[in-house]
Amino acid sequence: MAADSALLQDADASGAAFLRLYRWAPSCLSFGRHEPAAARYDRAAIERLGLDVVRRPTGGRAVWHEYEVTYAVAAPVAIFGSLRDSYREIHERLAEALRRLGAVAALAPAHGARAGDVEPAGRGGACFASAAGGEVVVEGRKIIGSAQVRHGTAFLQHGSILLDGSQDVIQAVSRRPSAVSSAATLSEILARRVGFEEIAKVIVACWGAPFTALHRPSPPSTAFSNPAWTWRR
Repeated sequence: MAADSALLQDADASGAAFLRLYRWAPSCLSFGRHEPAAARYDRAAIERLGLDVVRRPTGGRAVWHEYEVTYAVAAPVAIFGSLRDSYREIHERLAEALRRLGAVAALAPAHGARAGDVEPAGRGGACFASAAGGEVVVEGRKIIGSAQVRHGTAFLQHGSILLDGSQDVIQAVSRRPSAVSSAATLSEILARRVGFEEIAKVIVACWGAPFTALHRPSPPSTAFSNPAWTWRR
């Protein structure tokens, strides 16, 4: 999260655009920037299960990062324009990568909130419980969850591409029953195991300009490792 935030700062300062693909070790539970995590999730249960937990610099709901690819795009707002346009352009590129692997990926139709909108106070559950307009789905089931934040002249959008596993751990640590995840995984859809290297290679092949710069980000902030940030609300 700190590295993604550093990319946002650099994109704002330099006008460059960056694509970053990564995975988590160990597995981790992440909260959205505006999510009332202290009220929604049982901190004692999370600690008892030995789960790592962070809070993202972007919005949205909880995500369990295990068998997945996390992508981050940091770029000047001028490249894509509006929030809606930037979501569509980035998600179209990701959907094309999934189609090249054989998945019938499409963008969810607009119906109410867009992906990455400020999290409503009463809306709990996993990020993958439902798809917002413009998010990537396969046969109506969400396969990529994304959120965006803007700073100065730039934006950061990052999200999780599910390769395998489930989001059930979120229900296990929720204080109240949460919405059941209807997520799809790429391995399930393609009926074979899909690894990080395979999907990352296809995403890069689909991307093209302007996301071609090699980059060494600014030193990341230590704020994201502070429990006071993670459990701030």
